Amino acid sequence: MEPQELIAGPEHERMRLDQFVAGAIAPEYSRSQAARMIKAGFVTVNGAVARAAATVRKGDRVAITPPPAPPLPPPPASAPHIDVAFADAEMLVVNKPAGMAVHPSPGNLHSTLVDALLARFPELAAMAEPDGVMRPGIVHRLDKDTSGVMVVARTPFARTALARQFKERTVRKTYVAIVRGIVARDRVTIARPLGRHPTERKRMSVRSRNPRDAVSHVTVLHRFADSAATLVRVRPETGRTHQIRVHLASIGHPCLGDRVYGGGANAAAESGAASVDLAIFNRQALHALALALTHPRSGERLEFIAPLPFDLTAYLAARGLETSAEVVRQWIESG
Repeated sequence: MEPQELIAGPEHERMRLDQFVAGAIAPEYSRSQAARMIKAGFVTVNGAVARAAATVRKGDRVAITPPPAPPLPPPPASAPHIDVAFADAEMLVVNKPAGMAVHPSPGNLHSTLVDALLARFPELAAMAEPDGVMRPGIVHRLDKDTSGVMVVARTPFARTALARQFKERTVRKTYVAIVRGIVARDRVTIARPLGRHPTERKRMSVRSRNPRDAVSHVTVLHRFADSAATLVRVRPETGRTHQIRVHLASIGHPCLGDRVYGGGANAAAESGAASVDLAIFNRQALHALALALTHPRSGERLEFIAPLPFDLTAYLAARGLETSAEVVRQWIESG
């Protein structure tokens, strides 16, 4: 991004500053990123800093200075390995293992996906947000203990284009989960708004005081009568925090191994079979299986599949269920 000095015209009269700046730096940067640049002091109006909500007037001189590239951090001493399924100049596709947080946060400062990416692709550090937040290229997230496919942007253009696809819900996300109990209906659509739990702030709930719309489509793939469990495919329309886990729990079928939404030890002990099955999983039995999206530069529609992790394949194999590539493809395409 090059420094720019723009003169507001009559068509910009009373336009918000963040909107004006976003129009100048699009499509590489979004309006929210423009607002962060303004807040960080990289934009001036007539030589003075201003607020993102300020309005421009005809003849105003708006100077945009690109944020300095942050210094490349030294690779972490023990950066975790990450499987890269696809890489080109615009984006990466990775298979995140269970137990790896996406980016540093309180309680998860090290061994994150960001650490793994920076160790292998140190130039991603230049993708830090204008306010210095180090989430380079991250346009969506998976819970720490959810495994599976993720896309990561390598350029500002790709970051904006991919983020727009997630916002406009044109990305098709396919998950598989093993849930407690026998799901009676072959297909279930769960349309229950989600938000913060009214008293437990680290949990999400369908009984939130400030919910946002959330929709998940559930398809039964196999019922394990002897184990009182069901293998399901889930296609979320929206991308709320913990959405799939909360939605499945809300219909009485939480993911096996889910210590937050699974009901705890008492619920696990409701049947001997369920208790044994829960002992297999040290995390929620949820895997982001496939991601279909449009390439930000070429416009080609692409689909990426993350192989099933060992804990899921071991559970399914022990119950005689085949997990070949052909079978997994059927899971994705069925219905």
